[in-house]
Amino acid sequence: MAKHTVTLIPGDGIGPELTTAMRRVVDATGVDIEWEVAEAGADVIETYGTPLPESTLESIRRNKVAIKGPITTPVGTGFRSVNVAIRKELDLYACLRPAFSIPGSGARYDDIDLVIVRENTEDLYAGIEFEQGSEDAAELIRFVADRGAGVIRPDSGLSLKPISITGTQRIVRFAFDYAIANGRKKVTAVHKANILKMSDGLFLKVAREVAEEYKDSGVEFEDYIVDATCMQLVLHPEWWDVLVLPNLYGDIVSDLSAGLIGGLGIAMGANIGAECAVFEPVHGSAPKYAGKDMANPTAEILSAMLMLKHLGETEAADRILSAVRKVIGEGTHVTYDIKRSNTGSTEGAVGTQAYADALIAAL
Repeated sequence: MAKHTVTLIPGDGIGPELTTAMRRVVDATGVDIEWEVAEAGADVIETYGTPLPESTLESIRRNKVAIKGPITTPVGTGFRSVNVAIRKELDLYACLRPAFSIPGSGARYDDIDLVIVRENTEDLYAGIEFEQGSEDAAELIRFVADRGAGVIRPDSGLSLKPISITGTQRIVRFAFDYAIANGRKKVTAVHKANILKMSDGLFLKVAREVAEEYKDSGVEFEDYIVDATCMQLVLHPEWWDVLVLPNLYGDIVSDLSAGLIGGLGIAMGANIGAECAVFEPVHGSAPKYAGKDMANPTAEILSAMLMLKHLGETEAADRILSAVRKVIGEGTHVTYDIKRSNTGSTEGAVGTQAYADALIAAL
């Protein structure tokens, strides 16, 4: 049996509890993993002077695979997202978010089976911003006015939206390669090219060019405007298969898709680059629930399932997914959020670790 060394970032808030549950379930499959614990998040700033120590990045670079718990990101002020920083530092250009129905989750739909492929490094999340009132912002406003490109109010803050040929080519190829490898039938490029001619227009043009490279693959290609996509995902979720999107739309549509299957508590995620891959749930760190043994670890555990597939441990991954389906389907050993979704009450719900115990028993 192959041995794997995996970087484990517990995160903050409920993160340590979720990653403990995940680790127990993964270890119970018998896969030989050495967990190399590394730190990141608000809780380590006092020690390291940064929420993302270089030693943590070096651990991921060395091991090539990491899994993390949720990390708090301040809203509006404070440090930038650690999650975004990890993706940028390691060039994890593809965010993979499968969304499929799990009976018993309490979701409004029971037949969802789609995959979101989100470009992870460009678009408005590139972090190229100019603060309102700064000289740099004023200079950019003058630059735009001098070239007759438009009028920007002088009291504006500015964020730039870069979309490149290179970034688009590799994310669309990733989507097609994933579709082929996983027996999917269609790739849809989602955009706003009808309005954003120079950025989303380029994304669409390049996506169509890449699709031509795969015209004999048996995978269909189409494109759809993002607002119409959101509406039709709710009206006709059965229409969709693999969706590939620029960064911001991918973030929004990923969460919309999570809503179709029962919420972020069961939404798995992977961030994949040419050299490294980092797996993570996509929900927040919920600090008010920290230490209460209440949080649902399903998203963390299903992210580990994706990690095991990435490591070639397909049998163990399938066992974890089967256990999740069994335990949630039975509904007797589930956390408060799933119990409430199904019964309207949290009575009879179990804690984070008791839920993990039930999964281990079902493996």
